[in-house]
Amino acid sequence: MGLVLFTGDIGTGKTTLLKYLLTELTDETEVAVVFNTNVGAEELLRLIMIEFEVEGVGTDKSRNLDMLNQYLIGVYQQGRRCLLVIDEGQNLSADALEEVRLLSNLQTDTQPLLQIVLAGQPELRETIQSPGFEQLAQRVAIKYHLTPLSREELGEYIQYRLKMAGSSDGKLFSDAALDLLYEAAGGVPRSTNILCNAALVYGYADSLEQISKSVMQQVIDDNLIMQPGLEPGEFAVEAGHSPVAEGESLGKVDESVLNRVRALEGQVANLTAMVSWQAGQIDGSLAKGHENIIKSLTDLLDKERVRSEEYYGRFLALSYEQKRLKSRIESRSSPCMGKNDLEENALEEKGEVIRKKNLLKAFSNLFFAFCM
Repeated sequence: MGLVLFTGDIGTGKTTLLKYLLTELTDETEVAVVFNTNVGAEELLRLIMIEFEVEGVGTDKSRNLDMLNQYLIGVYQQGRRCLLVIDEGQNLSADALEEVRLLSNLQTDTQPLLQIVLAGQPELRETIQSPGFEQLAQRVAIKYHLTPLSREELGEYIQYRLKMAGSSDGKLFSDAALDLLYEAAGGVPRSTNILCNAALVYGYADSLEQISKSVMQQVIDDNLIMQPGLEPGEFAVEAGHSPVAEGESLGKVDESVLNRVRALEGQVANLTAMVSWQAGQIDGSLAKGHENIIKSLTDLLDKERVRSEEYYGRFLALSYEQKRLKSRIESRSSPCMGKNDLEENALEEKGEVIRKKNLLKAFSNLFFAFCM
């Protein structure tokens, strides 16, 4: 299939599910992941090629498209697949979305060369369904909207996280506390995490064995953004610091402020995902680099060890030869020898001295070479 549209509200876990998907893929799939979507069409194309590690990426769009197409064909001929994941797709411009549509056209006679997963907030789904994007909408083979957790799912979600953290107590949160938590967080996992973490800190500080409804209520009261009973688009505010215009109902926030908050949350989520992804890539590169360095040093050490053992053997041989020559010279200069023997020995001794000098010179050179 060509294009999968995956949307969900802020904090429902889109990026988490995408990361899980990537960990489940095998080597049979080449993957490119793009988190930075505040770019134009041509820059998006270059980012995709860089993620696929296509060599020769330039500024000529036609040439880049041709190189990408050739790369996809090469992977397809190897019996493998290419997957493109674009997160935070709601930030894509109209030109960039059109570029995504064009990429979905890269295919063989029977099937697409590139599988695309386009993920983002609900605005992305609304954009694709709006006039002017009919061709892109027709390319969508599967679309799924990730909704907040139900009350039952919320309880299962919390129990699972507690179990993974090592908790053996299935009732660390009372049912009343979970009911209040669901009312405040609305089943959104990110909000649930924030309130649960705070509740556990409160419970630890008071040496409690269970998080009760009163503790959860205190956590919610201390949190200025999430409070139960507020309608969508309303925020809790401190007395004397109301962000609304005079005459409006307390707690109502201007739509532009909400849009700015949503945009900031989207950017924070985008940056967090990018940092996590790049950190994983860097850790992998560093580990591989460390292995290569250790292997190179080990090979160098082995070569130096062989070289040292060779020099040491030659050093011992020369030492032995020096002692032998010294012994011969001392024996030939003995006073009990006759005149002819002494003259003969004098000539031999002169030759031995010359030989000894040459031997000492060679010994010296070898010694310095061994020390280095």
